Amino acid sequence: MKQQNPQTDSQFDFTRFAEDAAVQLESGQELHEVLKPLIKTILEKVLDGEMSHHLGHSKNSRSLSGNHRNGRTKKQLKTSLGLIDIETPRDRVSTFEPQIVKKRQTTLGDSLDNKILSLYGLGLSYTDISKHIEELYGIEISSSMLTNITDNVLPAIAEWQSRPLNAVYPFVWLDALFFKVREEGKIDSKAVFIVIGVNQDGLKDVLGIYICESEGANFWLSVLTDLSNRGVKDIFIACIDNLKGFAEAIESMFPKAEVQLCIIHQIRNSLKYIASKDKKSFMQDLKLVYQASNKDVAEQRLIDLSEKWEKKYPIVLKSWKANWERLSNYFKYPKEIRKIIYTTNTIEGFNRQIRKVTKTKGVFTNEKALMKLVFLAMQNITDKWNKPIHNWSLTISQLSIIFQNRLKLDL
Repeated sequence: MKQQNPQTDSQFDFTRFAEDAAVQLESGQELHEVLKPLIKTILEKVLDGEMSHHLGHSKNSRSLSGNHRNGRTKKQLKTSLGLIDIETPRDRVSTFEPQIVKKRQTTLGDSLDNKILSLYGLGLSYTDISKHIEELYGIEISSSMLTNITDNVLPAIAEWQSRPLNAVYPFVWLDALFFKVREEGKIDSKAVFIVIGVNQDGLKDVLGIYICESEGANFWLSVLTDLSNRGVKDIFIACIDNLKGFAEAIESMFPKAEVQLCIIHQIRNSLKYIASKDKKSFMQDLKLVYQASNKDVAEQRLIDLSEKWEKKYPIVLKSWKANWERLSNYFKYPKEIRKIIYTTNTIEGFNRQIRKVTKTKGVFTNEKALMKLVFLAMQNITDKWNKPIHNWSLTISQLSIIFQNRLKLDL
């Protein structure tokens, strides 16, 4: 084992690993409890490294000074996560003065334990975490040890996945992310299905995260069945991209739900088939369609668009016409509701934050590793979802009129 000069308490800083990161792990109390072993393990390893430096030899080497290790002292630390029990090494002549946790210190600084936790929540690999700690303190924490520690989060994931849900969600967004996962020696693409809902108080919540081989209507049907089994009885408006069979799957489970196809997805797909020289002109005409004041005006503008461009780009116009009924659903609602539902920006913003954490992972070792990191990132993101979406008071008033027999408010 290497030996390096231990840093003082004031110098102990993991920020250099995370200074460019956008996510800090600040999870709920339940998650903190299962991750406490990570802090305990790292602190005790650092203390052992400090003792080795103090004695001038590693743990299993022979002492030339006459001083040697003399057991351990149990100590309880107060942290922002609660109480953590650690064991501090002692030396025979009592000259060891630990720096990471001083002799009479009973409180661990908030910045320290948060930084330790952030190493995993930032998306660093176990190998990178072990390497960083070894570079600072000359001590080794194996990847297998970190895997065993973080596996403690799995029961919390299972409980979260099966928790009961509300009966009514006015808005729900459904989408999928794709990751590379190693399985039986091969690298496969896995879809992570994500469902976000807004409840009657206007608060967003991730209703479920599911992993499957690929995105498809059949699997989405099983996702919707799970939501139903966990208590969801009604969805007012479901916002999705244009996956074949997806809308039908929603309507089979929640017959009263309105399905709104994402306008932005439709535009992106259309522009793939438009020549570069025509894109600016085409978009100017297309904006007149989806930014129209009402559906009648929009439909006339769609006719105008078709007359001008259909001969040149028949596939694009055919798609707009075929999907028009579900693309144009938002026109029946006031502008406050339109802004919420005509794109899938809500779930795409969430997905971007997940990507920030997972971008360092070229290939996940297995589905379990993928789920752990996505779950931890989700906990961090949703910790900030503590306020209703913008202008919710007016929105819920409008919903109560439009869906008057389906919305039960506590007044």
